Amino acid sequence: MSKKSSMGKLRRTMKSIETAMMAASFAEEGDADSAREVLKEERGVLLAIRREQMDKKTFRYAVNTCKRTGARLDIIYISPAESSDPLLEECLAELRSEGVNYRLMHKKGCLKKEIIDYTNNKKDIIFAVTESADSLDVDCTGKGKMLSEAWQNLKCPLVVVTDPV
Repeated sequence: MSKKSSMGKLRRTMKSIETAMMAASFAEEGDADSAREVLKEERGVLLAIRREQMDKKTFRYAVNTCKRTGARLDIIYISPAESSDPLLEECLAELRSEGVNYRLMHKKGCLKKEIIDYTNNKKDIIFAVTESADSLDVDCTGKGKMLSEAWQNLKCPLVVVTDPV
């Protein structure tokens, strides 16, 4: 293990300990809501969607999960351009009205690669949600085996929401 990765791991561990101690302090004082709020910021659910395949069912699944677990929602929205999408705007309005903390990232790349890259870099993602198994079978990098191996070693569970046939 390199010195740089050891230092990064040490910093993450120290941050986790600091957060746990802060939550414990609130809990000891009888302020369970504040303790939960401190811990809630540490977890996220990733919703990875493509403009042409976005549906309300997948969105609702991710939102309901965030509400049950107290996690924030990180949204990767794959679209060729950052143009307005009425369905996305409707979903974001729902998030705001329900008080769900979210982060929206517009991307132009491959859904599969974006999920892998994001979950490899964000250790607080408890699982990823996407809408179509079809888009996950595509090898969009031309690197074949390397991407497939990365997919097999995904750092969190993957939930694929589909319509029954």
